[in-house]
Amino acid sequence: MKYNRILLKLSGESLMGEQDYGISPQMLAQYAMDIQQAKDKGCQIGIVIGGGNIFRGLQGAAKGMDRVQGDYMGMLATVINSMALQAELEKINVPTALLSGLAIEPICVEFSRARAKQFLNEGKVIIIAGGTGNPYFTTDTASALRAIEMEAEVILKGTRVDGIYTNDPEKDPNATKFSQLSYTEALNRHLKIMDLTAFALCEQNKMPIYVFNMNESGNLLRVINGEHIGTIVQ
Repeated sequence: MKYNRILLKLSGESLMGEQDYGISPQMLAQYAMDIQQAKDKGCQIGIVIGGGNIFRGLQGAAKGMDRVQGDYMGMLATVINSMALQAELEKINVPTALLSGLAIEPICVEFSRARAKQFLNEGKVIIIAGGTGNPYFTTDTASALRAIEMEAEVILKGTRVDGIYTNDPEKDPNATKFSQLSYTEALNRHLKIMDLTAFALCEQNKMPIYVFNMNESGNLLRVINGEHIGTIVQ
């Protein structure tokens, strides 16, 4: 097994599946089974999910909503997604712990590094909701921060494309895929892998980012086993 402890970053939009909004039961079930496979291999897993399938603070701010209020609403959207994934994992007997940048008793406990590592060592999948707990920071930044805190070996960014391309492969048929990139090259090429705050955190702390297609069942297990099916930034 190539990776023993990972931070899996999932977008809220990925949970929609073929829907226009909300959570697809089919996609949720597929993700839970893939996570179960990886855990059964002995991998310790932390998960951060975005909230874009429910609400985006930036979109609210663009329509005149107070930015801080909008960001907190976005954080609550991540809690809903995290609770949904927790329920799906528990349904297939995967032990979990729900932590959050926002303490919301009795749903989840406040994130701490010690608590996260304790749960991982107890064999639980930890799901980290609520972003960083602060406005103006994205779930990308939360992923970078939590990965560093829990001493993950890599951030696995699960998307609906199989890596990083020169252009959006869904719009440009001539886009070519990168096998690997340095942080500097990714920045110079203006590749939108994560927001700049998250990217800077990863670069400063030498945290690799691996981008792969999470929507193809079995890919998570392939990645942790060392099969190179995506793009790594390091």
